[in-house]
Amino acid sequence: MSTLIHAPQAAGLRDSDSQITNQGPELKSGKDESLLSNSQWSPRFHLKAPHGWLNDPCGLGYDPSTGTYRVAFQWNPQGNDWGNVSWGYATSNDVVSWKTSPLPCLVPSTPYDQCGVFTGCLRATDIDGQDGALTSIYTSVSYLPIHHTLPYKRGCESLSLAVSRDGVHWERQSCNPILSGPPPDIDVTGWRDPYVGPWPALQEARGLPPSQLFGFISGGIKGETPTVFVYTVNRNDLRDWKYIGHLANVGNNFYPSRWSGDFGVNWEVANLVSLSDDRGATRDFFVAGTEGCLRSDETAAQMNQTRAIDRRTPRQQLWMSVTTDPEDNGLESSKPLAQYSFAGVFDHGCFYAANSFFDPVTSQHVVFGWVTEEDLPDHLRHAQGWSGMISLPRVLKMIMLDNVTKARHSALDSITSIETQPNGTGSYTIRTLGIKPDPRLQKLRTKAFSAEVQGLKLHSPVPVSLQTSTWEIKAEFAVGKNCSRVGVAVAHSSDAAAKTIISWYPSTETFTITRPTPHDPQINHAPETAPHTLFTSKDTNGEDREEMLSIQAFFDGSVLEVFVNERTVITTRIYTLAKRCFGMAFFADGESEGFDSHDEPAAVLVRGMVWDGLEG
Repeated sequence: MSTLIHAPQAAGLRDSDSQITNQGPELKSGKDESLLSNSQWSPRFHLKAPHGWLNDPCGLGYDPSTGTYRVAFQWNPQGNDWGNVSWGYATSNDVVSWKTSPLPCLVPSTPYDQCGVFTGCLRATDIDGQDGALTSIYTSVSYLPIHHTLPYKRGCESLSLAVSRDGVHWERQSCNPILSGPPPDIDVTGWRDPYVGPWPALQEARGLPPSQLFGFISGGIKGETPTVFVYTVNRNDLRDWKYIGHLANVGNNFYPSRWSGDFGVNWEVANLVSLSDDRGATRDFFVAGTEGCLRSDETAAQMNQTRAIDRRTPRQQLWMSVTTDPEDNGLESSKPLAQYSFAGVFDHGCFYAANSFFDPVTSQHVVFGWVTEEDLPDHLRHAQGWSGMISLPRVLKMIMLDNVTKARHSALDSITSIETQPNGTGSYTIRTLGIKPDPRLQKLRTKAFSAEVQGLKLHSPVPVSLQTSTWEIKAEFAVGKNCSRVGVAVAHSSDAAAKTIISWYPSTETFTITRPTPHDPQINHAPETAPHTLFTSKDTNGEDREEMLSIQAFFDGSVLEVFVNERTVITTRIYTLAKRCFGMAFFADGESEGFDSHDEPAAVLVRGMVWDGLEG
């Protein structure tokens, strides 16, 4: 069902709520645990384990023999805390609806992986490169604890293979482990999470055949830099790995600016993705989880006394574009294989361990990540019987903006998450990593109630009804120069006292998600923040035009994933006692008195779409 809304008389947030305050609901006394069950805060269309603890996605890929997609994940089938690290898995025909196995496919069972089957990747061949089988390449762990702050025990992490011919039963190979540990002459902080794929730029620089595969193992060099250890991998013999060097020397806690994040001291689950734009320009992007971070967005820190990131494990999910030396002949083994170019934050919220695969069906790079449960205190997390889920699938692309003259406030050369190429006419071509929801997620809308709002000046909030806790919003705003804040507010109570506010502050170029005051003070509902700007470009008539603010958001029980202009992403959790949402409203605030003049609204809602009742 659908409806077109032309005016703000639709059901939803009341006119009296137009100031979009964010005060918590009145609470009754008593323990919350009695209200919890396995379904409390449980997602409808996000992938999660049957029960217990879940973390990193791994073993991602497409099985051409069955026409199905596979996602494995780190799973503790014996408890709701980290431990007994096994691989659970699920299959899908469309990366949207998943069938999850009740049993793990790999469990710790040999001397070399007795302490855990850690994260890895999938190749749709057997170990000899032949079709008709699947090969998992994983970190086999024989000793714990492992952490970048502890002395590294050689042999604790090794590289192993398991092969399946039916996608259900897996056979470890007699050659395991194929690598017993990191290069012997390097003092590492970690060495794990293999990823295998092509690297055309390095292949060309080294004069290697186009079919050459590379293996990437994440970690760091103690006291020097986080990095990726790079190997050549024989396509026709997946047991054959040869070390050729480490990725780059950025130094510990490299922090280019608020736009790029802190690259920490140890990397995890690093993936390489090569992307091209419409002009054929290609850039190499490494996506990595970074451990041991010290700094985050300082501008956002000044806006809020406490932020969600301040109460979480000091790590971030970042990306870095690197360049290789075309003159590199591979003779200097100690020389880094690439150099830093520009970088950004892949997700600013409770999203980590991004892992990817190239989808041969869509010819796109698809990414999944771990949505953590660390905002929930242990007494509530244990009561619900499960922890963590897998994010919605995301598609990567290279964004190119032409004839850019400026950002909303920041100087272009201060924004370290973009590449700026002068055009010789006072404008620039800008390139950066693009992250958007997989278009196949539109299947979730099949049975949803939809509403559309078009062309409204936001002198006051424009409400739309919500009846469920599974919805999607897409909105485009033309943001005025006098706008102080613009976005979407979602009510979690019938009186709209408890709200989640998704908004952009133009003056500080900061995107925020303000969550409602939690019913339990131990729940981390502090604000999420991310730097974000809008770019101005010259149109075909030579006139300056600022791009619109584009927001797409998915809510599923307790998880919220927000995509802004396909280049800023925040994933967060919202833990309320309400079983549903009670409405939402598009709004904009002005900086000066008289901003509600009908001639100059703070912003115009060019188009807003809402789908209520998404189903996987």
